[in-house]
Amino acid sequence: MEQIEQWLNSTLAQQLSQFVADFWAALPQIAVAIAILFITWLVVKAARSLVVRVARSAHIRRSLIEVLQMIVTAAAWIVGILIATVIVFPSMTPAKMLTALGLGSVAIGFAFKDVFENFLAGILILFREPFRLGDYVECGSIEGQVEEITIRDTHIRQTDGQRVVMPNALLFKEPVTVRTDKDLRRTTITCGVAYGEEVDLAREVITRAVKHVDTVRNDVRDVQIFAKEFNSSSIDFEVTWWTGSRPIDIRVSRDQVVAAVKRALDDAGIEIPFPYRTLTFKGPPPDGLGQQRSGHQESAAGQLDTAPS
Repeated sequence: MEQIEQWLNSTLAQQLSQFVADFWAALPQIAVAIAILFITWLVVKAARSLVVRVARSAHIRRSLIEVLQMIVTAAAWIVGILIATVIVFPSMTPAKMLTALGLGSVAIGFAFKDVFENFLAGILILFREPFRLGDYVECGSIEGQVEEITIRDTHIRQTDGQRVVMPNALLFKEPVTVRTDKDLRRTTITCGVAYGEEVDLAREVITRAVKHVDTVRNDVRDVQIFAKEFNSSSIDFEVTWWTGSRPIDIRVSRDQVVAAVKRALDDAGIEIPFPYRTLTFKGPPPDGLGQQRSGHQESAAGQLDTAPS
């Protein structure tokens, strides 16, 4: 038993002494590796500052500047850590490290698939700029103003004040309507006039009314009035004009146009009809309806007979 204990103590002592000897032998390499990491930190700091200066002079937006800083930082640290690792562990060649890094990246990629998908989509959105901060966009059932674009998600403020955080992968894969891509947008209403009115006169009255509305940009695009269809109680006109592209511009302009058209048609004596319904009975009316009509007629006749002369 004592021999086994002495053998274990001697073995542990040899291993410990070997470890200390290896540490002192590798200490210069460790010092060089630490120096490499410190130099890498300085390079990253200088590169981030350079990216900010160049990007601001090129008028690149803040979110894209952050992406560029992240890419530069990640690339510099990967190179610095690889160099430091090779210096400390000479047996670890760059090829072996890159192989291990590739296998690890595949495993991490499968584990964080959605995160990396949103990350890459955010980078593509920031570089391609399909929409800008302040634009009104619509994607699926979500519509509102873009407030912030980050690497992972986009913040949209709906017109009712609610804030929606949408993953960038959804915005990248789904169709997105940018409503304020241009300063002007076309809007349309439908206006009906009675069948007894003259169509050409009604069109002329509506056209004059729409052109005199302040929010209608008929100086840029023409106002278009077309007879659209024969409706059940009216002849419908499609009234189209151009105004501001923001949602509030559309609502204000539509309100003014509807009021102006209603006022102009009233002034011209042109009827905007209520829905008419005509009931046709085949054969004699039902007994109850006939008796009710006879009762009304007798009552009316009695009132006429008793009326004072």
